Amino acid sequence: MEGQQTVTKTTEPMTKTTGPVTPTITGRYLAVWSEPDPESRRAAIAGLWAPDGAEFVEGIQFSGHEELDARIAHAYQEFVASGKYAVTSAGDVTCHDDIVTFTIQLTTPSGEVAWAARVFLLLGEDGVIRQDYQLTVQPLAT
Repeated sequence: MEGQQTVTKTTEPMTKTTGPVTPTITGRYLAVWSEPDPESRRAAIAGLWAPDGAEFVEGIQFSGHEELDARIAHAYQEFVASGKYAVTSAGDVTCHDDIVTFTIQLTTPSGEVAWAARVFLLLGEDGVIRQDYQLTVQPLAT
């Protein structure tokens, strides 16, 4: 009939829970937020994000390695350096094609989750982060 579209069903799942790059990139992503050495942190950022990669968080955009380094260094000093929190994952990594999503957390030494955000990474063809979105799902208590 004219005007009707044909829909093709597929039996392949739309979302895969693992992929060759997923455990590597999520582990490296979590580690960069806990890296105390500035030089090592900058090298990790260069290996994770494209030179023009960006992070979007709380209505603010951080673009390029220099801004990402300043943001991550500030977060490290504010939350991790003192030992008050550790950066952890909720263990809920999923991916589909070039998108990786998981929950990042600030966890107290006793294991309590003090803050959490859902992370969405859009990867380039080279496997590095082009865009990084952090959406807070559990705000830090004031």
